[in-house]
Amino acid sequence: MTTAPEQAEFTPRERLVIGLQPVREAIRAHGEKVSRVLVEKGESPTLAAVARFAHDRGIKVETVDRGTLDRATKNGRHQGVVAYCPRVMLLDLADVDHSCAIALDEIEDPQNFGAIVRSAVALGASAVIFPENHAAPLSPAMFRASAGAVEHAALCRVDALPRALEALAARGAEIVGLDANADQTLKDAFAEIGDKPTVIVVGAEGKGLRKVVKRACTKLARLPMSGRIDSLNASVAAALALYERKR
Repeated sequence: MTTAPEQAEFTPRERLVIGLQPVREAIRAHGEKVSRVLVEKGESPTLAAVARFAHDRGIKVETVDRGTLDRATKNGRHQGVVAYCPRVMLLDLADVDHSCAIALDEIEDPQNFGAIVRSAVALGASAVIFPENHAAPLSPAMFRASAGAVEHAALCRVDALPRALEALAARGAEIVGLDANADQTLKDAFAEIGDKPTVIVVGAEGKGLRKVVKRACTKLARLPMSGRIDSLNASVAAALALYERKR
């Protein structure tokens, strides 16, 4: 039984990337390692530009009808272009640069996962760490939500997040968990940490960090909230925390 591309993490040798910006970034990152790009027939200057971009990098470009793209993506939002790219390469925890990493505790929504990856790349996070279970798959939906940033991200999938955080703490990292009920603000926590390697841990919306993950953190800190809403979307919280750390 074949898994739909929108759900599958990857085929044995390649994965499907859909949408204009994700495909552009995949071409930019992988060049001729992209096996082929399918572009919808028509007079679109934008699609023509993507086709030229791929062709100039030695990638096979095929012009197809919309139905072919719809079938390839199971009616996904492909915007007239898809690419068949090398599978996502994952780092071992031992090889992770933990100077300023972000870890995700049960972020199961691909939109949130992709948005966090985008923020991580934009704000210079050294790695994105996530668990094998209860995490959004590395799917076309996640790639699209990252707007192609996944092509430039250092990703690390671990068997158990608490054990991974404990291992990083043993390597000298401060593990800072975002907790709305923490006594300390994130700004104050980072001031105490100084230049030490840091891993920021973000929990799922509604649930927050699991107790076992909190116990693996060396600090818990909150984003100060002054309005009537006392919590943020997980991807927004992650972006703010990374920005605060960068400051």
